[in-house]
Amino acid sequence: MRFATSILLMGLSAALAAGLDVSLAQAAEAQAAKPSLLGKHDADAPINIAADKFVADENAKTGTWSGNVVITQGDMRMRANSVRMNVVGKDNKPDKIFAQGNVVVDSPTSGTVTGDNGIYDVVQRSVNLTGHVVLTKQNNSMRGAQMTVNLVTGIATLGGGAAAPGTASQSGRVQGIFTPANKGSGRN
Repeated sequence: MRFATSILLMGLSAALAAGLDVSLAQAAEAQAAKPSLLGKHDADAPINIAADKFVADENAKTGTWSGNVVITQGDMRMRANSVRMNVVGKDNKPDKIFAQGNVVVDSPTSGTVTGDNGIYDVVQRSVNLTGHVVLTKQNNSMRGAQMTVNLVTGIATLGGGAAAPGTASQSGRVQGIFTPANKGSGRN
């Protein structure tokens, strides 16, 4: 799960913007060759959504799925209680997908990430989970308050929540448990 945020300042010339688009595309191609947290996730693959119920709001350009929602794109799968997708432009292309309640993201190479809520920014190619985030793979796990993954670079950031001021609580920290491989098992 990867997160990238790019901000274009107003007033840039069209030529500079075109040059920036080319350099960002070249950087994305170079990063695509590197292994990422989600393996070789295809962010250009079709997004498939299934649920018990669907409601469209043409004025707001949103679609809301509820009840046992399952979203798949390439090798990545997201489940949640409900999902709202924003679309943009004349072609109604997906912009952002907001998942709420019992969010689970599975990837065959990176394991499973769970959280209370999630946002998949389709344009920026990033995923953000918040609230009781747990990343598990085999016998290893990490916990935090929020996780951001850039699907282009493969860089993931797990953050802790703020601990209450004046307390000795460790709740504001990221926690991890890692199981060493057994000798001779060949596992890393």
